[in-house]
Amino acid sequence: MKTFSLTDVGRVRESNQDYVYMSESPVGNLPNLFIVADGMGGHNAGDFASKYTVEQIVAYIEKAPMTSPVDLIRGALKKANSSLMAQAKNDASLAGMGTTAVIATIVGHSLYVANIGDSRLYLLRDELQQITRDHSLVQEMVRMGEMDASEAVAHPDKNIITRAVGAFEDLEIDFFEQQLQSGDSILLCTDGLTNMVDDMSICQILQTGRDVVERVQRLVEEANRGGGKDNITVAIIEVNET
Repeated sequence: MKTFSLTDVGRVRESNQDYVYMSESPVGNLPNLFIVADGMGGHNAGDFASKYTVEQIVAYIEKAPMTSPVDLIRGALKKANSSLMAQAKNDASLAGMGTTAVIATIVGHSLYVANIGDSRLYLLRDELQQITRDHSLVQEMVRMGEMDASEAVAHPDKNIITRAVGAFEDLEIDFFEQQLQSGDSILLCTDGLTNMVDDMSICQILQTGRDVVERVQRLVEEANRGGGKDNITVAIIEVNET
């Protein structure tokens, strides 16, 4: 496998509240681990939330005895959620903070994915497929048939998320499993990319970039060219053999 990631503050924000973790090597009982998080909260609370959550997830997985990827990731996220809420309770400056999280691990031929919020994971094979589901107010309305998907793209409330680590004691997590093939590309990203670059353009860059480094760099550049209104994080995993 080949991997590369990049996080960028964008052209509008003063600080970067995104956080990315990439390990091709084993982490505890997982053979590899990839995480992208997008923090929210005033002052420094958002960047604290994303970094702290990722660190808590990694620390849990490093020590946990379970071997099931789903059990490991679920346990890690729930521990991170309770720890983040405790931090906010003990420090008034961190009140109201939270973070999205999209987590992936490849075990043999299988890709295991978990997500909370609107950071995404895509799979590129013959076409680009969004594997995760956005937990946002607008996407919930689309799923209920109250809004057309084309209307959702430019809706003013599209950034309001309905799930986040640190927001509720009872954390709801979506899990996905996907069988992989040699030549697949996996993209993890925050909405700083997907709000600025449409799926067709993302697909084209993934298919035409010279290598994994160039593809990541071009996606970040395209998001900034489109306005760079948010922090941008892009992580790509290229599957050579499964």
